[in-house]
Amino acid sequence: MTPVKKRSTGIAGLDLALDGGFPVGARIVVSGSVLSGLEHLAHQFWKTEDETGLYLMLDAEPTQGMYDARELSLKELGAALQGNRIVVDSLSTLIHNYGIDAAAEFLTHTTRDVVDAGGNVLFLLYKGIHTPVEEVCLMRAADVVLLLRQELHGNEFERTLAVEKIRGMQVPSRAVPYNITAKGLELSTTTRVI
Repeated sequence: MTPVKKRSTGIAGLDLALDGGFPVGARIVVSGSVLSGLEHLAHQFWKTEDETGLYLMLDAEPTQGMYDARELSLKELGAALQGNRIVVDSLSTLIHNYGIDAAAEFLTHTTRDVVDAGGNVLFLLYKGIHTPVEEVCLMRAADVVLLLRQELHGNEFERTLAVEKIRGMQVPSRAVPYNITAKGLELSTTTRVI
């Protein structure tokens, strides 16, 4: 079997869980609630220093270095896709503005040139605002699917990252605990033995 070329996720613990990072040339969907740390994960992927990156902001006022894509048409958005590390924030906005069929078309076909050239495109998908059919459609089209879960137990949050799908690799058999810090997401790199 040919080894899969990897690109760092920008998060050391996630790179470890994925045996080196995301497969090069993958469409990545990261799903979770608004407060689960999706944007932190996206920023860490985008801000890795070794490669060019583009952050297309569709949802809110862009911060420094982001591309303001709020007024772009789908065609203009597709033309803006440049670089090896592209973040689309968010796939949820594409669904809301253009419908599930156009969003799925964008995910699969509009990103084809970037993916074929070895780039990665990371999409944020906000959990709980789409129908199950829409979510399944997008998850099937993606090469990598990550799910950020957040549960409140008493007065503490329990956060776990689950790899639901990853092309060309075996899916890890356990969810990885993570914390949200000022620097972003930190994943646990140790395993408890009971």
